[in-house]
Amino acid sequence: MINKKYLLQVQTLLLSGIMSFIMSGVITLINLGLVEGFGVIWFHAWVLAYAIAFPTIMVVFPFARKMATRIASKEVE
Repeated sequence: MINKKYLLQVQTLLLSGIMSFIMSGVITLINLGLVEGFGVIWFHAWVLAYAIAFPTIMVVFPFARKMATRIASKEVE
């Protein structure tokens, strides 16, 4: 098992992988349709998307968490 101090990195790795996998598949399907070799094209798109998604989430997540905390902590009248 991995030490709890790496929770953010593991969480980011999983989140970016799942989201980029789903989104690259949907966008590839919308743009090309169900063509021959779709799986290979999707995999290539996913690898590129994952390479961008992981570092992006690592940078953006702390800011997003701070903003979400501010928004969620406001009292609703």
